[in-house]
Amino acid sequence: MNTNAGSFSRSSRSGPIERASHRAFTLLELLIAMTVASILLTIAVPSFRYVTNSNRVAAEVNGLLGDLQFARAEAIKEGRTVTVCTSNDGATCANVTTWQSGWIVFSDPTDVGVVDPGETILRQQAAFSSTDTFNASQGVSVITFNREGYAIGIPNGSLLELHDATNTSAWTRCLVVNMSGEMATELYNVTTNGVTCT
Repeated sequence: MNTNAGSFSRSSRSGPIERASHRAFTLLELLIAMTVASILLTIAVPSFRYVTNSNRVAAEVNGLLGDLQFARAEAIKEGRTVTVCTSNDGATCANVTTWQSGWIVFSDPTDVGVVDPGETILRQQAAFSSTDTFNASQGVSVITFNREGYAIGIPNGSLLELHDATNTSAWTRCLVVNMSGEMATELYNVTTNGVTCT
């Protein structure tokens, strides 16, 4: 009977423990990684800035477009005039052509473009948090829609121009409103109803 068989098999398993080798980055690999990262950042940062600015100005111009469409629909549905006007305080019309300061939409049965006691404010937009400017041509500070959906009291082809602080044409947007109540947003240098977005 062999008594050494068990001890032999145990001793054969107990060899020296192999240590895992640790490998670090070489200086050349680190320099290559930093070069690739800097190239990617050089490409990505301007693209990100363009997307961010484009999204912001699109949201701002579409905010007014949406409220004008809402006002027109309400005027037709309720059979009474509804007005959109610039407003600094969210309660009264400011009578300025700088729409970036905010605006309100209100039911205006007296058809004077002024918030009278008892008239309901339907929507309000606070001033832009950005430094963008949103100026109306031809002195338009009030747009009123009558019960047929026509925009009354404004010159045909009124234009509201939205510019960022750098006045870059790539981020310029315009909102065109005509007397029939039709509205459209335009890019820089596009002409609608004889009015060019500049």
